[in-house]
Amino acid sequence: MASTNDLKNGMVLKLDGGQLWSVVEFQHVKPGKGPAFVRTKLKHVLSGKVVDKTFNAGTKVETANVDKRGMQFSYKDGENFVFMDMETYDQLFISPEVVGDAARYLLEGFEAVVAVYEENPLYVELPAAVELVIKYTEPGVQGDRSTGGSKPAELETGYEIAVPLFITTGEKIKVDTRSGDYLGRVNS
Repeated sequence: MASTNDLKNGMVLKLDGGQLWSVVEFQHVKPGKGPAFVRTKLKHVLSGKVVDKTFNAGTKVETANVDKRGMQFSYKDGENFVFMDMETYDQLFISPEVVGDAARYLLEGFEAVVAVYEENPLYVELPAAVELVIKYTEPGVQGDRSTGGSKPAELETGYEIAVPLFITTGEKIKVDTRSGDYLGRVNS
């Protein structure tokens, strides 16, 4: 149990009959009249739904002990993704629903943070940006410049993103894992 005065971003709360909610942001409000309260923005850990919730200051809330472990993606076993704990070398089989959009950027050997609650994986968190090689894109045409237009390109993971016209097959680029945007070339 914790008090609403102790809330921090990223903290996971157990509310509404055991549902897990992650604190996205919070604000302590002390109005001129009436008691102080805490305004929060909470994200449902499993569904990703975001809600606004207000608590009276000092209210007790139940916290969930979510274990975030550094893990390495090993391979895909049928539908499931297999991650290996970097410290214990234990393997964890994670369903595609839990991996979610992170699957677009996963290559064998990539490291990620896996959140586990009571031995159940909740979500996979990748770094903000990853470096991937362009598997295929249409060749650029003489006169293509760094400004203007974009074209589709298939990454080595099989996912397709939009890249500037001057990018060629085989180049290594940096991709934003949150939005899927091209961030720039990587000089090797």
